[in-house]
Amino acid sequence: MVLAIFFFSTMGLLVKLISHIPATQIVFFRSIVSLTMSVAMLRYQKVSVWGNNKKYLVLRGITGSIALILYFTTLQKIPFASAVTLGFMAPVFATVLGVFIAKEKVFKMQWVFFGMAFLGIYMVEGFDPRVKWWYFVIGLIASLFSGLAYNFIRKLNITEHPLVIIFYFPLITAPITGIYCYFVEWVPPSGGDLLMLILVGIVTQIAQFFMTKSLQLEAISKVTILRYLSIFFALSYGYIFFKETYDWAVYLGMVISIAGVILNLWYRNYRTKQLSTQ
Repeated sequence: MVLAIFFFSTMGLLVKLISHIPATQIVFFRSIVSLTMSVAMLRYQKVSVWGNNKKYLVLRGITGSIALILYFTTLQKIPFASAVTLGFMAPVFATVLGVFIAKEKVFKMQWVFFGMAFLGIYMVEGFDPRVKWWYFVIGLIASLFSGLAYNFIRKLNITEHPLVIIFYFPLITAPITGIYCYFVEWVPPSGGDLLMLILVGIVTQIAQFFMTKSLQLEAISKVTILRYLSIFFALSYGYIFFKETYDWAVYLGMVISIAGVILNLWYRNYRTKQLSTQ
């Protein structure tokens, strides 16, 4: 899981290093690389690429596409660690949306931890003038759609091979972003840009592979908690490559937000185990 976090963080660094390339265009190149690698891996394992539950596979692709484009936008426009912290709201939205989509139960105490997470996020935005309110909203919407995608993945875990779920993401994303880039916004990439764009796709695919393996070998709760190590990569990359520093109140907001999400996950697992033993 630590390798997955490292590669996802490196993906974010690459996206930020080519901020002159529109986020939609980066997602398009990432999708082409991921689509090619996914098809090759599926054929090697002799698994059908089309899957079974096409409705939720397509929905996962659409929601994931929107989330990724908006997340890349925030990565390019606001400090690195702030964008990553906004992304931590995805599990909160996933839990809340899970009440309606997956019919999952939310315990009363979890709402307190949700409030902690939102308070921390508000502090990140409120105490850092570099985080404009519209990018703050874009980051939250990205997390909302990530939460939707997580719920659709939950519905697919039983019926679909993990690589099929990964495959449908670029399958939906590539044409959507390709059409947008052709008609609306396209920046001709230089040779160096093209290399970075390809690297974004390769690094993301590697990260998804390690993430999938981690989810298969370890309990989801352990894997999810380790995900929050990415804030340390984000803070390090932000300082080393972009000289980004923060006011103490912003650091405190990040800690409160992460604590709220982790406590929510811990409490949910604790109460679920309690109920199962009664």
